Formats: sequence, C-alpha cells, structure tokens
Amino acid sequence: MPPKRNKDKLLQIYEALINEIDVGVHAIDHSGRTVIYNNKMMEIESMRKEDVIDKDFQDVFMFEDGQGSTLLYALNEQQEVKNRRQTYFNNKGKEITTINNTLPVYDGKESIGAIEIAKDVTVIERLIRRNMEINRNTRYTFDSIIGKSSSIQEVIENTKRATRTSSSVLIVGETGTGKELFAQSIHNGSNRASAPFISQNCAALPDNLIESLLFGTKKGAFTGATERPGLFEQAEGGTLLLDEINSLSPMLQAKLLRAIQEKSIRRIGDTVDRKIDVRIISTINEDPIEAIAQNRLRKDLYYRLSVVSLFIPPLRERKEDIIPLIDFFISKYNDMFQMKIKGISNEVLPVLSHYDWPGNIRELEHVIEGAINLMVDEEVIEVSHLPYNFRNKPQSPTSQDHATSNVHQLLPDNDKKLPLRNLKDFLLEAEEIYINKALEKHNDHLTNAAEELGLSRQSLHYRIKRMNK
Repeated sequence: MPPKRNKDKLLQIYEALINEIDVGVHAIDHSGRTVIYNNKMMEIESMRKEDVIDKDFQDVFMFEDGQGSTLLYALNEQQEVKNRRQTYFNNKGKEITTINNTLPVYDGKESIGAIEIAKDVTVIERLIRRNMEINRNTRYTFDSIIGKSSSIQEVIENTKRATRTSSSVLIVGETGTGKELFAQSIHNGSNRASAPFISQNCAALPDNLIESLLFGTKKGAFTGATERPGLFEQAEGGTLLLDEINSLSPMLQAKLLRAIQEKSIRRIGDTVDRKIDVRIISTINEDPIEAIAQNRLRKDLYYRLSVVSLFIPPLRERKEDIIPLIDFFISKYNDMFQMKIKGISNEVLPVLSHYDWPGNIRELEHVIEGAINLMVDEEVIEVSHLPYNFRNKPQSPTSQDHATSNVHQLLPDNDKKLPLRNLKDFLLEAEEIYINKALEKHNDHLTNAAEELGLSRQSLHYRIKRMNK
C-alpha cells in the first residue's frame, strides 16, 4: 500500500474513533484556529461543525471578564491543565460548563497547537443552583413524618432530642426511607431554623466539582476560577446535609474531617482559613461498620459524624404504617391530579402488605401514583391498577402458617382465666428471644444472623441496641 494511501486510511480511523468517544474533543493549531471538533463537542456546545472548524477560537466563543480559555492557556503558556471547571458561552450566548483536561501539542520541540478533552456538567451546574435556592426553604417538620408504628415513633422521639444541640448527626437508612425528611425536621426544630439549610448529594458529582462546591474557590486559583463561596459558607449559622457521605473519596473525607475538627475551611487556591458555624447532618444508605470495613468510610470521620446516630427502619419492618402512608399519598395525588380517589380495595391491602418494599416509602409512593394514573372514573384502587409485578405475584399461605405456629410456641398455656399481657411488651419480649436465639446459633455473627432473620445488618444492630438499653 502506498504511504499516502496508508496515511489517509489512518486519518479515517482516527476521525471515526474521535467521533465515537463519549467526551468532547477540541483541538486548535498554533494560530488558535480549530482543526479538530468531534460530534460529542458539537452536542455539548450546541454548535455545528462548520461554525467552528477553521475558525479563530476567540471569534466563536465568549468568556466573562477576568476568565480565559483553558485551551488558549495551554497553547500560549505551554502548560497542561487538569480537571478544571470552565464556564463560557457559544456563538448564540448559551452558557456551557465543562470539566477540562487540556494539553499543548508539540512537533519535536516546536508547539503546533493544543487539544482539550471536555466532560459536560452544564446540567449538573443548573441543578446545583436550583437546589441551593430550594434548600434555603425547608418544608418538612416532625409533623410531616407519617407512621404510628413503635419503631418509627421511637426514632422520632430520639430525633426530637437531637434538636436541642448542634452535635453532628448520622442518619442511617436504606434508600427511600425518608432520611432527608428527618434531617429537615431536625433543622426546623432547632434554634438554627431561621438560618439556611443546604443539602448536597455527595454521589451526584465528580470529586473535583464536589470539592469546589463544598469549600468554594478563590479567584485565579486556576484558569476560569471565580471568587465563589462553598456550601459550608452558604450554610453559615444553619445546617449542611451531606447525603451518601460514603461516596466521597478518601481525600475529600480527610478534608471534611479537618473542616469539622477545626471548624474552619479553606477555599481552593486560598491561603486563608475561614471560620464556620455549621451543623453537619450526614446520611448513609448502608451499614456504616461495613462501609468502614470496605474502606468506603474513614473510621475517624465516622466517629466525628455519628455523635448522634439515628437508624431509620425500612418499610418492611413497619408494615403497620402502610395504610396511613397510602392515605397520605392518595390525598396528595388527589390534590395534584384533581381526582377523588377514596382508598384501596380489600384485595389490594394484602398484596401490598406481603411485599418487601426494597425501595421503601419512595417505592410505595410511586406505586400509588402509578395506580392513580391508570384510573378514569373509579374511586377505589383495585389490584388491576397496580404494577405488573404486584398483579401476578402468587400468595404463599404456607409461610403464614409457619409464622403462626412459631408465635403459638411463645404464648402461655391457653387458660382463659389468666390475664393477657400488654401486646407491645409481649412483642418486644418475643423479638428479643428470637434475636438472641439467632445470635447464639451464629456465634454472634451479625451478618449471618441478620440474613437468617430476614433483616438488614443495620436493622439487626438497631434492634440489639434497643434491647440493651
């Protein structure tokens, strides 16, 4: 194959590769004119290729005063730029935010251009701004928590006690159990209620963005950096909720630990420490002990965050709350959809009661909302309105019979003259006996005992802690 033809084939392969990868690629030559502009970059910047290719970069894109392009910086200063956030505007004035890796390109020792690899975070940036506005106006209080079961009432009482101080709180619970509802209730019940409440999901953003978001940035810290306070500063005097704390990298966990210990933060690129007065509430959706064992949570950070620990029981362990929750969701969506649903049929309740609810209260709400969407003139939710997996799930009477026989073994002799005990006390004693038998069988191995009992490890840990009070 002739050399020229071989080179043409390679160029076709390179072009196909660049257009298929899921990151933006933008390259300029030594004069600042665009020579490579892939399909993903077109999508990120909402531009056509002909509007950019062979055009002077500065004639196409606009930057705010005091900010410059990471691509031009790499070209002119001949320095690499790693993981830098940049906000700029296309030729129609649309705002774009990306995280960039940019480097100069050389032909031997001579600089011939620069290339930028960009990840789009425009949508995330908008969500952050929107969340910061919403989070300043919390709406949940203890009256918003639905449930009369003993397990949820006990958590509510413990949570109310936590409103009296500014100690850190760790809320442990599976996804969908309502951890943020408890966090907002603590804030609104405390003397910080008039100050900001800021919530941030730590799993929603990349490390480099979450760091600048939490601690803020100093103007000039890196190309495009502006003077911007972080969430700690914005929550001054109030409460900062860090959701899914175990998703933070070890480096950020260490920096967070220092901020909590020193009660001060340092913006990225700054040399000045700023004092903060913020209450930290964090949440985790797994057993914190297992998270520590799997190196997803630093032990020293755990001790700082868990001055007060709250364990939110999953819905499968508080099924007596299903009916009041259903009533609440029906009322909510009646108002939202202008409907007049009165309730559920007698056939629906056992179907919902025998389900384990892995998505917890959030899943129950989605089921009710979905059922109402299928109704026209009906006033009662029937089994036919439920999702497919509920309509076709067979019931198992044998498991109920087995459970009944186990309960009878714990009952006293059937003597009508003997007074019956208080039901709550009886159930707590029966639970304690059953848990102790499981622990004895598995030599106090919590994970194995929890698996046989059909509980999560964190739930079993919570029940043992309650037993030993």
